[in-house]
Amino acid sequence: MKFNVLVIDDEKNIRTGLAAALKLDGYEVFLAADGNEGMDIALRGDIDLVITDLRMPGMSGEEVLKKVTSETPGVPVIVLTGHGTVESAVDAMRAGAYDFLTKPLNLDRLSLLVKRALQSRELILQHRELEREVENRKSFEHIIGKSPAMMKVFEVLKRVAPTKASVLITGESGVGKELIADALHNLSPRKDNPFVKVHCAALAESLLESELFGHEKGSFTGAVSRKRGRFELAHSGTIFLDEIGEIDQTVQIKILRVLQEKKFERVGGEDTLEVDVRVVTATNRDLEKEIAEGRFREDLYYRLNVVRIHVPPLRERKDDLPLMITSFVHEFAEENGKKIEGMDPKARSALYAYDWPGNVRQLRNCIESAVVMTSGTVITLDDLPPSIRSGAEVPSLLIPVGVTMAEAEKQVILQTLSANSGNKSKTAEILGIGRKTLHRKLDEYGVVSAPDGGDGSGDGSDS
Repeated sequence: MKFNVLVIDDEKNIRTGLAAALKLDGYEVFLAADGNEGMDIALRGDIDLVITDLRMPGMSGEEVLKKVTSETPGVPVIVLTGHGTVESAVDAMRAGAYDFLTKPLNLDRLSLLVKRALQSRELILQHRELEREVENRKSFEHIIGKSPAMMKVFEVLKRVAPTKASVLITGESGVGKELIADALHNLSPRKDNPFVKVHCAALAESLLESELFGHEKGSFTGAVSRKRGRFELAHSGTIFLDEIGEIDQTVQIKILRVLQEKKFERVGGEDTLEVDVRVVTATNRDLEKEIAEGRFREDLYYRLNVVRIHVPPLRERKDDLPLMITSFVHEFAEENGKKIEGMDPKARSALYAYDWPGNVRQLRNCIESAVVMTSGTVITLDDLPPSIRSGAEVPSLLIPVGVTMAEAEKQVILQTLSANSGNKSKTAEILGIGRKTLHRKLDEYGVVSAPDGGDGSGDGSDS
């Protein structure tokens, strides 16, 4: 994988000399003899860095700088200038240039500047990617995830949402089953109609039947007026029955009738009501086991389980942690009026190492606590709850005295990659480098590894 560098200079010898030096450093090089030709190349959208002379006939380097800054924001520009025009170079820096070099060029200095500029570029692209992905979660009503497991969930959601099929959502407590139900309704043709939620486990058995189907005045002590039930209120829309495994068999029979005949009577009533309701249910119980033990009706189970969506626990989709952490930090920093710039590597490693028995709900609470507790702009390991800190085993690395910086860097990269089970996205994030940089280093080391997407690192894009 290579960065694309554009060199704009009207002197052919400088263009070709820079091209040779940059190619030796592993970059793809594009050349232009004037500003107009250079901007034509830059506007294609695949240039990572522009190196331009300040003094050129036609479009000057200053004009190139302004156009690149305004039309391709985030692409760094290094300006080249003679000794007599250093003042102009300083003006260019004020106008947004990354840095400048004086002629005759020091190629070692150029190599260092280019490396730093491209690292800056990659950080910007990485930040934009996270922002885009955080924004894209709105397509599924704040369900955050890009792991293969969650992509399967999204695919099923897209297929089943437009239909009338009943959906059973399964998964451990805290995985976000209610968010899946929200998405099913909001992606369906019923999205402008009522969406009624019932947490079955929160209601006493004596109240649940009345809550679901309503009651007539005087039907029981305290029934001082007629009450419409949740099924009636959800007419033409969707009803979500959370923790469906908690209801007793008397209520199960009535729900079965609604599913089969779309009819029911209020408690104490004689009139039969008809409803058009899509039923979505959720449970963290094993309903097949409940059926075997006689606590759940098999016929109701098959009516509810037309389509099943299983939401995996967080420990099985840790590839989603970086995106979730970014999203929650942004959310709670804004909510609490704090400026949080990020999280240090030890804190991130602790979050990655933890198994999250409480799933997304626990992670969300953990990040909220960390944002509230931190006294700085960077969340540290000490800001995390004790249970996360005590359970974290951050691997250490011993580098012998006397090794070269290059060899030390290699060991840090390879052992961090190994500690993250080959996941390049996590490795790059923990090391504070971009994925392009990591890929280039691995290529240099001759490491053959799975491409992005095969290691849980995302869709393989470099932005």
